[in-house]
Amino acid sequence: MSSDFRNSGLEDRVIKIRRCAAVVKGGRRFSFNALVVVGDKRGQVGWGYGKANEVPPAVEKAVKDAQRSLNRVSLRNNTIPHRVIGEFGGTKVVLIPAGPGTGVKAGPGVREVLELAGVRNILTKVHGSCNSANLVKATIQGLRTLRTREQVEQLRGVKLSGGAAK
Repeated sequence: MSSDFRNSGLEDRVIKIRRCAAVVKGGRRFSFNALVVVGDKRGQVGWGYGKANEVPPAVEKAVKDAQRSLNRVSLRNNTIPHRVIGEFGGTKVVLIPAGPGTGVKAGPGVREVLELAGVRNILTKVHGSCNSANLVKATIQGLRTLRTREQVEQLRGVKLSGGAAK
């Protein structure tokens, strides 16, 4: 971990470490894959994947990869502006905004992404595959499609009337 990472206010969480075995003449040679999520808890989050012969270098590579893939997330009052569905592979993650005091109601993988993005109140539901890599990617894809009211008004070039969502 580099010093600029520690000073940048980013936090990382290891989601999954997998061991891979290659059979060679003398037996098995192991290598490791690490899936890491990085975020600043203020609306930025990204994921990374690293491979190496030992666990620490694999995690380091994954953190560097995650820093390169940071995404900005639209938040409103510690939750998301509207309901959204993120999809990746065979996984669908439904993200539903929740009122204050609800907490992060999510399983592993999805929870880490949401906490590092800065979401404190949300309800989630996963449909399909529970592969941790797909869960992380689907959650981030869903968060990337979020739009605030102002962003929607600007994109459409119209003023939205005061409906249910404020």
